[in-house]
Amino acid sequence: MSAGIDVLIRKYEMPWRRAYEFYAGIAWCVALISFVTLAVREELPWRFTGPLVVLCLWMAVLRMGQALRILVVRASLSGRAMQIVTTQELGKLCKHPEQVFLGFGFEWLPVHSQRLYELAKVNFRDYAVSPALLRWLGYEVSPQPDSEIGLPYLHGVEPREQALYRPLQNFEGGTLLVGTTQSGKGVALASLITQAVRRGDVVIIVDPKNSHRLKHAAIRACEDYREHDTFIEFHPAFPETGVRLNFTFNWQKPTEIASRIQSIMAPDTAGAFSAFGWDAVNVVVQGLVDLEERPNLMKLTKYIEGGIEPVLEASLRRFFDTLLGPTWRDQPDMKKLLNDAQRGNLKRPSEAASTDLLAFVAFYEHHVPQNQRNKVIDSQVRTFRHNREHYQKITANLLPILSMLTSGDLGLSLSPDPFDADDVRAIMNFEKIERGGHVLYLCLDSLPDPSVASAIGALSLADLAARAGMRYNLGGYRRISLFVDEVSNVINQPLIEILNKGAEGGIFTTCAMQTLADLAKRLGSEDAARMALGNLNNLIALRSKDRPTQDFIVETFGKTTIHTLRVGLNNASDAHLGAFTSAYSSQLTETMEELIPADILGKLPNLQYFASVSGGRIIKGRFPILNPDYDRPASEASA
Repeated sequence: MSAGIDVLIRKYEMPWRRAYEFYAGIAWCVALISFVTLAVREELPWRFTGPLVVLCLWMAVLRMGQALRILVVRASLSGRAMQIVTTQELGKLCKHPEQVFLGFGFEWLPVHSQRLYELAKVNFRDYAVSPALLRWLGYEVSPQPDSEIGLPYLHGVEPREQALYRPLQNFEGGTLLVGTTQSGKGVALASLITQAVRRGDVVIIVDPKNSHRLKHAAIRACEDYREHDTFIEFHPAFPETGVRLNFTFNWQKPTEIASRIQSIMAPDTAGAFSAFGWDAVNVVVQGLVDLEERPNLMKLTKYIEGGIEPVLEASLRRFFDTLLGPTWRDQPDMKKLLNDAQRGNLKRPSEAASTDLLAFVAFYEHHVPQNQRNKVIDSQVRTFRHNREHYQKITANLLPILSMLTSGDLGLSLSPDPFDADDVRAIMNFEKIERGGHVLYLCLDSLPDPSVASAIGALSLADLAARAGMRYNLGGYRRISLFVDEVSNVINQPLIEILNKGAEGGIFTTCAMQTLADLAKRLGSEDAARMALGNLNNLIALRSKDRPTQDFIVETFGKTTIHTLRVGLNNASDAHLGAFTSAYSSQLTETMEELIPADILGKLPNLQYFASVSGGRIIKGRFPILNPDYDRPASEASA
C-alpha cells in the first residue's frame, strides 16, 4: 500500500506555484562556497570537505534544475502567436509525400491534462514569467498578443513544440474539421489542400460560400506544383469563367441516374413520393438509352414535365421497324387504328399525344403478343396511360429540383451540348477530371441561392459516389482528395456512402462543419448526425462554442486520471495553559475526468486545435497561416 502511495505522490505535479526549489538551490550553493572556503583556508582537511562539496554541488544542480523546470513551464503560459508561412516554406515542411503536416504542436499526454485542470484553480497571469527566460534557454518564443482571441496558456502547458506529421494512410478513413466561425477552418483546409495538390492527388473542393482563401491557395498550389491547365472551377453565378459539368455522363447501369436524382430529393415520411420520382426518372432514362441518346438534366426535365409522348413515339417506331419490318404502317390493323385516331375514336390521355401515337399504343397493347413486348416500352406506356393530374402530384417534389438545375445559364452548364459550336467552355465529368489529374474548385454560391446550391452539391456528391463504385469494380485508380466545406449544406446519402466505403476506393475525404446542430437539422436528428460522423476516423477540433458539439468532441477524446491534493490543518486550544493540539493532513486522490474539459474548447485561440488522429492519438497543435502571396512583390501579388 505504501509503495502505491509513493508512486502516486511522485506522479503528482503542481507547477503553478513559486519555484521554492530555487531558494533551496541558493542555500546549497552557499553551503558549497562555505565548504570550499574552509578547505582553501585549510581550516578543515579536504578529506572531510571534499565529499561535502560534491554533495552540495549535486544538490544545488538538482534543486536549480527543478526550479528551472517550474519556471520554464510557467514562462510558456504566454502561448504562441499566429505564424505566416509561404507555399515554399510549406513545401519544405512537407518533405515526405506520404506524411501529412498538421502544423506545430505536441502530443497531448495525461501530464498536460493535469496541468490544465490545475490552471482552472488559479489565475494564470499570477504565475506568468517573462518569455525572455525561454529565449535565454534556447527556445523559439513568439508570445500570443493580448489582442488575439482565446487563452494563450492552452498551448503553453508544454514549453517545447515541434512540427506535427502523421502518415497519409491514417487519413484514409476520413477527417472531420469542426470549429465555429472564424476559428481557422479555412486556414486548415488551405494547408491540407496545398499538400494534396503537391502530392499529385486529384483534388475536388466543394465550397458552398466561395472562399477566396481556399480558391487562391488552390490556384497558387497548382502554379507551383502542377501544369498551368490543372486548375478548373465552376461557379453558378459566373458560368462563363468556368467549365461545364455533366453529372449524368458516367454510369454503368441506366438506373444509376435515377438513383442520383432521388438522392437530392427532399425526403418524405413514407418514401412513396421519392419512389415515384425515381420511377419517373428511370422511365425517361431507359427510353433515351434505348433510343441511343445520352440522358442529361434538361432532357429529363423536358420529358417528365412535358410528357413521355415524344420518347414513347420514337421508341414504338423503332420497335415496329424491328419487329414488323419497314412496311408495318401498311398492315390492316395499323391502318384501321390510324383512321380511328384521326377521327377521334381513340381516347387521348393528354393533349401532347399525337394521333399517330394513339394508334401506335393501341396496336402495341392489342396486337403485339406478350412474349414479344419490350419492358422499356411497357413502362413508357404505363406512364403514358397514367392520369396526368395524378402523375403531376406524385412527381411534385421532383420537378422543382430539376427546374433548379436546368434554369437559364445553369442548365447549359449542367447539361452541356457537345455540338454547340458557340460554347467553347470545356465539358468535364468526374472520370475526365480523374484521368486528367485536375483540381476542381466547385463553388455552390449558397448565400444568395441556398436551395440551388444544395441541389448542385448533393448531385455532384451523388455522381462522385457512383464514380467510386466504378473504381471499386474496375480497379486501377488515382487517389482523390475530397474537401467539403460547410458539409451540413450538402450532406446526403451518397456522401455518407463515400465516407463509409470510399477509403478502399482511394477517396480521402475531409469534411468541415461548425456545429452538430447544423448537421442534425439537415439529416433530421442528432442520432442521424452522429451516425454520419461516426464514419470519420480523425477529428480536428478548433474553437467551438456549441455545447452539444463540445460534448461530441470530448467524447471522442476520452478520459484520463486526474490527481487532486487536499490539505487540512486543524488547531485547537483549551482554557488550561499548554493544552494545545494541532493536526496536519494531506490526501491525494485520483478520479477519471475528461482528457480535455468541454469548456476549454470554447477558449481556444484562432488556428489552434485539439485532434484525435491515427486511431486515438491526441495532439494539441496550431496551423500556420498559408499566405500564397507573402513571398511575392506587391505588384505581382495584386496582379
